[in-house]
Amino acid sequence: MSRSHRKTPIIGYTNCRSEREDKKRWHQRWRTRERTALTGASPEALVAYLPLLENQVSNVWAMGKDGHSYWSAERQADMADYIANYKGRNPQERASLKKRLLRKWMSK
Repeated sequence: MSRSHRKTPIIGYTNCRSEREDKKRWHQRWRTRERTALTGASPEALVAYLPLLENQVSNVWAMGKDGHSYWSAERQADMADYIANYKGRNPQERASLKKRLLRKWMSK
């Protein structure tokens, strides 16, 4: 996957790399509540039973990633140029840094 690249530049607002742990906790809570509701219900009540909704078990906004935003290639290039000009000491280093940043941001 070293040559894979992001087809659409949509990036999550995040402090973490993944929501894996949040999703595991959510599914565990959901399965537990479903199991207890189904074991305690009578056969007549099972006919009218509706499963729990996601919002009844957890809050999506409390997870690691809050949402997504579109980060266009032009904005990425502008930001890479700004960072390269700030950190680079000579033109060759600036060009190298800009290229590295753009590759990093467009990778998966």
